[in-house]
Amino acid sequence: MTTLAPLRKLGLLDARVPRYTSYPPANHFSPAVDAATVAGWMSSIAPGSRISIYVHVPYCRTLCWFCACRTQGTATNKPLAPYLALLKAELKKVSETLPKDVVIGNIHLGGGTPTILPVDLLTDLCETLKDLRPWAPDAEFSVEIDPTEIHQARIDVLARYGMTRASIGIQDFDEVVQQAIGRIQPYELTRNVVDMLRAAGVRSLNVDALYGLPYQTCARLAASIQRILSLAPDRVALFGYAHVPWMAKRQVMIPADALPDAEERLDLFDTARRLLTWDGFRSIGIDHFALEGDSLSDAARTRTLRRNFQGYTDDQSDVLIGIGASAISQYPQGYAQNISTSSRYAQAVAGGELATERGHAFSDDDRLRRRMIESLMCDYALNLDALSADFDTPKSRLMSMTADLRDRFAEYLDVTDGAIRLTRNAALIARMAAHELDAYQMPEGRHSRAL
Repeated sequence: MTTLAPLRKLGLLDARVPRYTSYPPANHFSPAVDAATVAGWMSSIAPGSRISIYVHVPYCRTLCWFCACRTQGTATNKPLAPYLALLKAELKKVSETLPKDVVIGNIHLGGGTPTILPVDLLTDLCETLKDLRPWAPDAEFSVEIDPTEIHQARIDVLARYGMTRASIGIQDFDEVVQQAIGRIQPYELTRNVVDMLRAAGVRSLNVDALYGLPYQTCARLAASIQRILSLAPDRVALFGYAHVPWMAKRQVMIPADALPDAEERLDLFDTARRLLTWDGFRSIGIDHFALEGDSLSDAARTRTLRRNFQGYTDDQSDVLIGIGASAISQYPQGYAQNISTSSRYAQAVAGGELATERGHAFSDDDRLRRRMIESLMCDYALNLDALSADFDTPKSRLMSMTADLRDRFAEYLDVTDGAIRLTRNAALIARMAAHELDAYQMPEGRHSRAL
């Protein structure tokens, strides 16, 4: 059991800080980065580069109340074909702008619910992605799958185009909790989908679970984790539910008075963590777990783990191109986000333009702090010698930049001439530690709980 008193003193139970899937966080993006900016970044990708593609399908058959993603519900398939046409038009514009000799090393279909696409549209999308640029022989093709919106024919399409990893959102199998968050997903249905995926040759299974949901107790969550383990996943992402109804209006449907408090959230996380590690999963970063032999586990062991808008990844590419409304891209020069409003996104793409709405161009200071924050979030450590060499920065400056970090977290750090390491409760406090390196002001209360 995690000792509570020191963490309470540190402020963990009340802290709200970014998840640092980017630095700076997306709330600091501005219109200064536009379509012309991104066209320049895209066309200057180095010859022979390995790039990644993310495709955002924002539609869901029903909207889960807990979700804060940019999605929209549709009871029919009517909007899906027009949206696919927009994705294809955007991909055509990207293809015209990209250097010819890049290769695709990672493809991810997310949402929303990408498996909401009927077989013909799903085939069309996969074919378009195959034609964009050559896929590397070891390319990873991952897809977010909703077990309530998938069938054998769709799985067959994805398997035919080389899906290597399926990511299944489960959140919690407890029926009371499912009713409270507006997501009804029986265990038996999920089990059948997992069996179909394995039979189709999908070699890796990722499962998403949430702690901090209404009516969750340690006993209920333990039962759900045991059921998740019975599915034999290779990875588990254990996210803390972020109750942010000012950002995600649908969350007003969540019974706020039934949410666990900060101490109960800590107990829930600890319960799930212990069950996963007892079952052979390696704890990775702040919220991921992976079996030995999984590529994410290998990346953590070799200190090549990365963090981007999709969370923790072993993808080493410096270029992630987001396709679709609200999708976010990452380039060596900065971040770019597509227009979020469907009608405005459609107008931009139909006009033959890249759909960029806002973003952020890196300063030299951004690049240094971004590396430092990613290192804390991934490795719980700062390699001062490497940072000094890679950024041509004297160690004296690095020590100055980390003064607040070293002061506030002194009891949790091991500091040497060459490194700073979190040594206790690293997964719990890494976000707070990273925040000490953040040079941008944070709007009060606008981020999710650190726990």
